[in-house]
This record gives sequence, structure tokens and C-alpha cells, in this order.
Amino acid sequence: MRLAFLGIDHPHGAHWRQMLANFAGEIEIVAFVPGFGGGSASLEERYAQLPRFATVKELLAGAQFEAAIVCLSNRDGPAAMIELARVGKHIVAEKPVAATAADARPVVEAVEASGIAFQTGYMWRYDDLVNRLKRMVEQGALGQLISLEMTFVTSDIARRGADHYLFDPAASGGGFFSWLACHFLDAMFYVTGRKVVGVTARTGVFGAVPTALEDGGGVIMDLEGGGLATFLGGYWLPRWAGESKWALRGSQRWVHWDANRKGTGGVLEIHGPQPQWHAMDDTFAAPEDKTPGYGGQKNLRLIQDWLDCIRTGRRDNRNGPLSMLATLELINAIYQSSREGRRIECRIGP
Repeated sequence: MRLAFLGIDHPHGAHWRQMLANFAGEIEIVAFVPGFGGGSASLEERYAQLPRFATVKELLAGAQFEAAIVCLSNRDGPAAMIELARVGKHIVAEKPVAATAADARPVVEAVEASGIAFQTGYMWRYDDLVNRLKRMVEQGALGQLISLEMTFVTSDIARRGADHYLFDPAASGGGFFSWLACHFLDAMFYVTGRKVVGVTARTGVFGAVPTALEDGGGVIMDLEGGGLATFLGGYWLPRWAGESKWALRGSQRWVHWDANRKGTGGVLEIHGPQPQWHAMDDTFAAPEDKTPGYGGQKNLRLIQDWLDCIRTGRRDNRNGPLSMLATLELINAIYQSSREGRRIECRIGP
């Protein structure tokens, strides 16, 4: 399958291309739309001779391809995806796809009208431990779900520099919640299968580097049918590092998930009742993931699922346009709650 790559110097661009190298013989990059002012500083030499086009219109006129990976800014990505979808090009879209749900809805309409295979970069839906958590919830292994606590803290804004496009309101629209918190908010919908019916949030700049967009914050979310979800995170660590952890608490069991435990592919610490002398406790560690490329094994599975949809015409992959839209709607509600200083009543999710 011939593939066009849009956004050479996107922060994940080189890592996406490293992931695609795992599909030699199945996927071939044949053309680029550099984006970001034409930058190509991260481009590998083996791709240096491939044709480059300034716009999607020029790409469609000058290159033969069946699919595209779109790694453009929230400002530029939606129009490119709409143009590609309308002529039947299959798409993998870097998250979050757009700055707002309103900007994303025309993308959803174009994808649904065309019938193309569409995936977003929400790769946690393909993680083994995330799917084990989802199965626990579905099978009632936790009992009544009481709370889901999410923590996602990563490197501060100084690591990239406050002048990076990720912190430019015109290019990105939102800050930490748009770029990183979106991963866990999307995974929350996937694992719980529940809508969010209330949002109370506080976002802002809490770190030492001034920026026009939020560097993090905290959110309380009411889940449909009962249960509370919380999120706390931001660009707050003074080096390239990260903490990614969940705690799910139910009436029968509770589980801690450490996504970044060193030497593993993540760890589940499962705690249950103590009917006699023996507590029902367990630890499950996934093997360390050494798959090269962005997202490792979970993104490999994402691409495999996308390819299968292309081959078979199947449209039920885990990252459809509607789930992408729901995540953006939730992020918009978080920003609205913080801006207005009040709880937002809503009905968002699967």
C-alpha cells in the first residue's frame, strides 16, 4: 500500500516513520507534504529523494497513493483530512485531530460519507493491560465501580521551549489537555464504557515557564450510572520523564496500573477481598516492549487493525471517528468548566 506522510517534523513524525518500517512489504511511503513551514530536519536520508508537495491539492495531483498519515497541527489537520477522505484515501490521524469538536465534526462527516478506514493515534486502546482493565469492568470483577483516578505528569515546557507550536494558541488551540491528557481521557471511555455526565475542572499555568496555553490541571468527572473519575496532570517534571498511573476502585476489588514501570510493559497490582486468612491479591506484569517505533507494540496493533479494515472493508476498529469526537467534546467541556468556574452538565461518551 502506497502511503503519503503529512507533517515531516511533527514531534512524533520520525517515530511514526520508525513504526511504519515494521511493515516493510506492506506499506511504502511514497510522498510527503512537509507542513510546519516546509521543515524536514528530522527526515531520514532514505526518504530524501521522495517527492514533496506544498498542499494536499498538489499531492493528489502529483502522486499515486491509497492512504495517508496526517501529523499536522490542530489548525491544519482537519482541512487536510477532509480533502483526503473525500477522494477515498484511508487515514491514520495523529491525535487529537482538531482543536475543538466543532472543527472535528466535518472530518467525521467526510469519513463517514466516504467509507474509508480511519484510525487515530489513541494507541492505549491496543495496550494489553488496558484491555485487561476493560475486561475486568465488563465482567464485573471489580464489583460496583466507585472511582477511577488518573495521573499523567510529564516533562515541563522548558524541555521543548515555550515557542514550540504546541504552545501556540493559533496552531494548537489547547495545551496539555489537548496534546497529552487526551490519551487517558479517551482510554477512560474505552475501559469504563460509560458516558461523562458532569465535569468540574481547573486548568491553568502552574509551572515556572509562562505560556499562552495551560500546562496542566485537575478534573472531576461524574460517570453515568454512578462512579467518579478524576484526572491530575501536567507538564511539570524538570527533565524528560513521565508518570502514568491509574487506580480503579470497586466495591469488590481495586487495581493500580503503572503504565511506565521500568523493565516491564506495565504492571497491574490487583487487590481483592480477604474472605479467610488469604487476601485475594495479585500482581501481573506485561513483558517489556522492545518494538521499535512510536508507541511500540500497541501502535503496531493499531496499524495492523487499520490495514485489516482497509483489506476487508470492516469499519469497527477501536478508534473510529465518533470516539475521537467524544474525546474532543470532553476536552472542550473541561476547558469550559475551568473558564466559567463551574460544573458543566453534559452527556459525552460511547
